[in-house]
Amino acid sequence: MRRLWIGVVYIVFLLLLIIPLIEIVTGAWSDGWSGFKEALIRPQAIHALGMTALIVVIVTAINTLFGVMLALYLVRAEWIGPRVKRLLNSLVDLPFAVSPVIGGLMIVLLLGPNTVIGALLEGTGFKVVYALPGMVLATLFVTFPLMVREVLPVLQEIGSQQEEAASTLGAYSWYTFWKVTWPSIRWGVIYGVVLTVARSLGEFGAVLVVSGNIMNKTQTATTLVYQDVENFNVTAANGVALVLAVFSVGLLLLMEWAKKRKEVH
Repeated sequence: MRRLWIGVVYIVFLLLLIIPLIEIVTGAWSDGWSGFKEALIRPQAIHALGMTALIVVIVTAINTLFGVMLALYLVRAEWIGPRVKRLLNSLVDLPFAVSPVIGGLMIVLLLGPNTVIGALLEGTGFKVVYALPGMVLATLFVTFPLMVREVLPVLQEIGSQQEEAASTLGAYSWYTFWKVTWPSIRWGVIYGVVLTVARSLGEFGAVLVVSGNIMNKTQTATTLVYQDVENFNVTAANGVALVLAVFSVGLLLLMEWAKKRKEVH
């Protein structure tokens, strides 16, 4: 039975990951190097990849800052009652329970051009939906739990004794964080950053809803792949998808290497 289950796992792994990845590689190179190059140097592809990179940078920075802050509050803040902590803890997992498409729809219903808040913002010249801010918000919605869930268990494990000792000796809160807390959580933060980048690269549903998928304006790499497939431009779709897959797989391999390096030291 043990060998049977191991064999089933390998078969599922092969069918769901390896074979599709091989199909993407072969599809991207079906027209040779010229076809692959043409798929990536198209103006819409350059814009979509650049937009994706910009969103990844913004989302990762915001996610890291506020994710670490929320994890610290959930574990260390004594003034927050246990009921409030449980509520916040449940809200952190909301993106895991809700479809990204629904998350994008909520942003449109709250900040869209036909809403009161959206109209007020557009009146000041700040457009949210069908623009970069909305795409950033949608990506933040689906990636926010990743940083919190990586850092929070580490904070719970290390306890607060060292931080309390530093505070007793007169260290300021900021100094205590950098000298005591940060060395203990840095690997958790690194893992959270890697997962956030990988998830941001592949986000599709929420971004598609809030962006409008306007070519050369609000199109990301994933929505460009979707459009290419819809237009039966499969080779170009595979080329862009291969770039995203290489970055995501490379980041995950980097994370595994970092884990092994951490264990060695």
